[in-house]
Amino acid sequence: MSWYRNTVWFVKGLREYTRGGYESASKHFNPADMEVDVSGRSFLVTGANSGIGKATAKEIARRGGTVHLVCRNKERAEVAQEEIVTETGNQNIFLHIVDISNPKEVWKFAEKFRNEHKLNVLINNAGCMVNNRELTEDGLEKNFATNTLGTYILTTALLPLLGKEADARVRQQVVLTERWAKAHRNIHFSVMHPGWADTPAVRSSMPDFYEKMKNSLRTEAQGADTVVWLAVSAEATKLPSGLFFQDRQPVATHLPLASTHSPLEDEEKLMAVLEEFSQNFRSSSPGT
Repeated sequence: MSWYRNTVWFVKGLREYTRGGYESASKHFNPADMEVDVSGRSFLVTGANSGIGKATAKEIARRGGTVHLVCRNKERAEVAQEEIVTETGNQNIFLHIVDISNPKEVWKFAEKFRNEHKLNVLINNAGCMVNNRELTEDGLEKNFATNTLGTYILTTALLPLLGKEADARVRQQVVLTERWAKAHRNIHFSVMHPGWADTPAVRSSMPDFYEKMKNSLRTEAQGADTVVWLAVSAEATKLPSGLFFQDRQPVATHLPLASTHSPLEDEEKLMAVLEEFSQNFRSSSPGT
């Protein structure tokens, strides 16, 4: 019976990630949560030239926020910037060309940004799904360099800037979010699962999955909904910092039988290793 219950739970959980799952959950959303004007507040969105990142940036721009797009590809980023300005009428959309997988480049950008701008909300959206082992020019595995180290450096470098503002917020990976939430009580940290959305990354990195699921995938806007809610709504910060969200609701960080729990000593080792990597690349970064 325990096997049966867990199988039923697993199948039900999978359905929640689809478009149907979003449509079901959205029946309980409060539209007033998103009826906000964030003029005067500054948002930084990484990986903002397509997919969920662009959808997030667009929704924030519609609400009057100043949006900094951090993208790797200049040509695609300029197209996205123009699209957001045209569709929203918001001229305060700024572009920064940064490769998040390059730690020296991230340090250089973050320290320059810290001296020139204010920041209320950091949205770490950039990521990659490289299926074959690929190393960066620094000899780092590319998924790790982008999804973990690059976003670790960007966040830690910008924490002093975020700490100056009221109602500062960050989105990041689960373990980092939990650790930072405990260490920085004046900043609201959260992490979310967008569900399975029809994005360029999914199409290119998971072609078989896309072909099987394409009729059930969420739109980019549906995938971005909880990101935007966490970034702009007053309701999000009424909940504790450090939680994991799906469709505007906090959910369990770990799945039953998935063995995703990590011992405290492993988490501490991860943070120590990331800090060591981070400082090594900072010291070798031009201009530091």
